[in-house]
Amino acid sequence: MTRQQLVQLIRERQSYLCVGLDTDIEKIPQHLLQEEDPVFAFNKAIIDATRDVCVAYKINTAFYEALGVKGWIALDKTVRYIGNSHFTIADAKRGDIGNTSDQYAKAFFEAMPFDSVTVAPYMGEDSVKPFLQHAGKWAIVLGLTSNKGASDFELQPLQSDEHLYEKVLTSVSNWGSPDNLMFVIGATQAEQFVQIRKLTPHHFYLVPGVGAQGGSLKEISEKAMNEDIGLLVNASRAIIYAGKGEDFAEQAYKVAKEYQVEMAGYLVKN
Repeated sequence: MTRQQLVQLIRERQSYLCVGLDTDIEKIPQHLLQEEDPVFAFNKAIIDATRDVCVAYKINTAFYEALGVKGWIALDKTVRYIGNSHFTIADAKRGDIGNTSDQYAKAFFEAMPFDSVTVAPYMGEDSVKPFLQHAGKWAIVLGLTSNKGASDFELQPLQSDEHLYEKVLTSVSNWGSPDNLMFVIGATQAEQFVQIRKLTPHHFYLVPGVGAQGGSLKEISEKAMNEDIGLLVNASRAIIYAGKGEDFAEQAYKVAKEYQVEMAGYLVKN
């Protein structure tokens, strides 16, 4: 999916919501455990319920890898079921020496039909570049994350009076372009968004941390939206685990719809 197509999709659906399919088999409704593939059955129901109110799905691969081969099969079935109607994200946080990253890129962009993959930039340019060499695909690089441990490294000041995350943003933004490179910026770091937007005015941000982690959709939208919206706001647990009974998908839709309606209000102002 190209940048132009993504922006058009956001405007058509009046939504920049990304639904996170962080599917934990221990948390899905008990009646689904009777299914041949409980994880896929859960995902399929969530996708069917939320398809019209979101523009992207993020699949955190850890929840699938933990199940071994069956998990990988469920992951592959899920991304293929989503199809081309939504922007798909493999939340795998890969990043290694060049030839290894090249294989990771092939895994998610060729063996599986993901539009994007999250990438850790710690090992430098040659670990990120392989993800940027696939036409129509995106690398979503960790910039400033929403977890408590972000203060250990990302928020540490450098001798140049900038923070480490700022150095990451300015350096990595030169490795690709706003057409194939996004950044992960946690919603719980809202006070940093004005400076982050100055450093990367045209890039899209994948924003986790809204919902269960307490980030403010209003604050993020007001501080970080650009002329092309430039935001994919992810909500996982708040949506997919909104209900625990047989009506879990209906409950997920209700929460997702609330996000979409609020987002539509912010898009009117854009």
